[in-house]
Amino acid sequence: MKTEELKIKYPSGFEYAVHMTKEEMEQHIRLMAALKMFELGKISSGKAAELVGMSRVEFFETCGRYHVSVFNYAPDEIEEEIKKDIQTQQKAISLPS
Repeated sequence: MKTEELKIKYPSGFEYAVHMTKEEMEQHIRLMAALKMFELGKISSGKAAELVGMSRVEFFETCGRYHVSVFNYAPDEIEEEIKKDIQTQQKAISLPS
C-alpha cells in the first residue's frame, strides 16, 4: 500500500498534556480523524479502518466504544433502504413453500 504523510503543528509539550507519547498521540489523532470522517459520511468504514490500521470489524467495535453509529445513512437513503427491505420481505412471504 502506497502511503502519504501529513504533518500537523501542535504546541510544544502537548503530548505530555494529554499523557501520551508522540506515537500514541499520532495513532489517536488518526483514530479520531477516521471516526469523525466516517461519522460524517466522508469515508467508508473500510477506508477508515485502513487509515487507523485495523480490520473493519475492529473499527466497528471502536465505533461502539466512541458512540459513533455504524449506520450513517442520509435520511432519504434510510427511507429507500427501508422500502427495499419491505419489498424483500414481501417477496419472501409470497414465495411458495
